[in-house]
Amino acid sequence: MKRVLKMTTGAILTLSMLWGSQVQLIEPEEAIKLIGDKDVIFISGDGADIYSINHIVGSVEMAAHHLHHSDIMGNMHCAPLYNCPKEAQEYIRSKGVRNDQLIIAYDNFRGPNATGVYSFFESFGHKKIKLLNGGFNGIQAIDPNQIKFNELKKQRKELKGQIKQEKDAAKLAGLKKQDDDLKAQMKALEAKLLVQRGDEPKHEPSDYTIDLNALDTEYIADKNEVKKAVDDILKNGKESKFAVIDTRSMDEIIGERKMDNVARGGHIPGATFLEWTHITDMDNRKSFKSNEAMQKVFDQAGIRKDQTIYAYCQVGTGRSSHIITALRLLGYKNVKVFTGSWDAWGNDMNLPIRR
Repeated sequence: MKRVLKMTTGAILTLSMLWGSQVQLIEPEEAIKLIGDKDVIFISGDGADIYSINHIVGSVEMAAHHLHHSDIMGNMHCAPLYNCPKEAQEYIRSKGVRNDQLIIAYDNFRGPNATGVYSFFESFGHKKIKLLNGGFNGIQAIDPNQIKFNELKKQRKELKGQIKQEKDAAKLAGLKKQDDDLKAQMKALEAKLLVQRGDEPKHEPSDYTIDLNALDTEYIADKNEVKKAVDDILKNGKESKFAVIDTRSMDEIIGERKMDNVARGGHIPGATFLEWTHITDMDNRKSFKSNEAMQKVFDQAGIRKDQTIYAYCQVGTGRSSHIITALRLLGYKNVKVFTGSWDAWGNDMNLPIRR
């Protein structure tokens, strides 16, 4: 497989530079119309725990962090790809995803897990893919049945307060009847909600095929490429033509918090610290802030459009893919997810770290 990748990498890089690629966002108002369309598949990157509580009807679960595959030493055997094509193909097939489907990647609304799914499929050459800006929260906010359900839930909560305080038996009976009526209405609506509870069902396997000639490595990088950038940053400082962004939390950056499967805690020397939370629009529950607000974040961090920019987190599919997606939305051209991220870097004793 490595030999196949080496044979195709040069052609892939050349074509990807010519084609270019803009991230395709889709807003809830448009996405809601596609729920149930057999030619569209919604993929949750949040994982089984969140999927079981909230997922878009008919969607599949592909936890973003599970899309990155390395061995116990942090080695990624088909880097810069998140996984080797054969294994990735088998996994995608097990989810029933088809080559001809439009994939809509989503999470709750924050963005990292959805962008992880997006980056994974993009790297394997899937062209029809969009990112749901606002996640399943955005669908819930405009689903007519969900809006009515929430109103009935609010009424029941107020009614329960009245029931608790009511002493008159006749009035209490009337209030309980009202509560039973509201409960029945909610139950009738529950099955119609576009965001449901429940475990992921088993899928009929597909014949999804990954074309090795269509792999797209334009927006992903391995540790060797990142190491060259780090050497340049340490030599030239702010004048470097490279930037490496650490998108993690400060306790991870200083090495206070370390994942069990990584030998060392800390950060990549010369990295710029920019936590992913600065990109998500928490107030409006959107995956991204306005372009103006995001540009201000990157300007304040000293990230320039003339640089080649790498971002990393723990495993690549998540916080770093979120930052790279934001940069692409702003028109930055030379931006890449370090797919191995700290899992690969922290386990390689030949690579320098800082704490």
